Amino acid sequence: MTETRDSFNGLGLGLGNLSRLSHAKTRSISAENFSGEKGQAGMATEGTGAFHARDLGRGWKVSPSIKIAPHSTFTLAEIEGSGAIQHIWMTTYPGHWRQLILRAYWDGEEAPSIECPYGDFFASGWGERCNISSLPIAVNPAGGMNSYWEMPFRQGARWTIENLSDAEAVLYFQITYTLTEVPEDAGYFHTQWRRSNPLGYKEVHTLLDNVKGSGHYVGTYLAWQVNNRGWWGEGEIKFYLDGDQEFPTICGTGTEDYFGGAWNFEHPQGEYGTYSTPFLGLPQVIKPDGLYSSQQRFGMYRWHIMDPIRFDEDLRVTIQALGWRSGGRYLPLQDDIASVAYWYQNEPHTPHPALPELDGLEII
Repeated sequence: MTETRDSFNGLGLGLGNLSRLSHAKTRSISAENFSGEKGQAGMATEGTGAFHARDLGRGWKVSPSIKIAPHSTFTLAEIEGSGAIQHIWMTTYPGHWRQLILRAYWDGEEAPSIECPYGDFFASGWGERCNISSLPIAVNPAGGMNSYWEMPFRQGARWTIENLSDAEAVLYFQITYTLTEVPEDAGYFHTQWRRSNPLGYKEVHTLLDNVKGSGHYVGTYLAWQVNNRGWWGEGEIKFYLDGDQEFPTICGTGTEDYFGGAWNFEHPQGEYGTYSTPFLGLPQVIKPDGLYSSQQRFGMYRWHIMDPIRFDEDLRVTIQALGWRSGGRYLPLQDDIASVAYWYQNEPHTPHPALPELDGLEII
């Protein structure tokens, strides 16, 4: 049977099917069209650009951004129907990256499936600009945050952003989505942020725990501050699947190995070699400045796009922090480790652990 545009829902896009026609409808929400409705964009008469457009009038960049009041939550998008978010672009000042919390709710759920500080969601946890060139996340000069994770929904979607700080935040944003049929086997996108600061001695950092249901793990971001001298990345990442208890099904060989590097990320000799590739990278190394910026800090991502880690019942993910001490012995480290875990699963999901207050998020 010949497939037609009626049989292609417009999801799962790539170069191999980009030529296929579909009846899926493209919509986009921004400060110039909060509803995303057809033919309703660029109509604002008030907004953050109204003063600058006063000689030109309606249609001339009157509302390019929003202002988020201190200690308030702004609804970025409220979508009805079935479809999928396909691209998100946002930008705000780096000082707000840990003070703003992104949340997404699928199909009217009460507990968010996505709950994450703004910068960490875009693999930029340290509040300092760093370009990233990967497949699902791209960060471009100067702080343009892009997400291409496909995020299906069947009844609707709601995105919010909360400002935890005492200062007003200005945000530019665009959320592009398609309205279309979603296949029965499509999972819902989730993220969870956690931090160990500092990690307890001989303890492991937990990226994800108490996940119940069926799904697959698709990504890891780590913002890692080293509190000792010497190499810090001997620790193994472990995936406990479907009832695993003491021992996991998947165990890595070292931190730099999991992120696709080798031999301490050291290249050229005596320096960390940064890299950003479609599926994995160490794009950020922050060095002490000899004054107030002390510990070394690292930003790393690993996207399991071609190798998703599938589970049928439950999932737990941990990583060790290991360095070296005298006599060629491992040293359990007590570092500052913040992580984002990205995964798809069926609903309902187990609610995420509560995020810390602003002091627990702060980069110090």
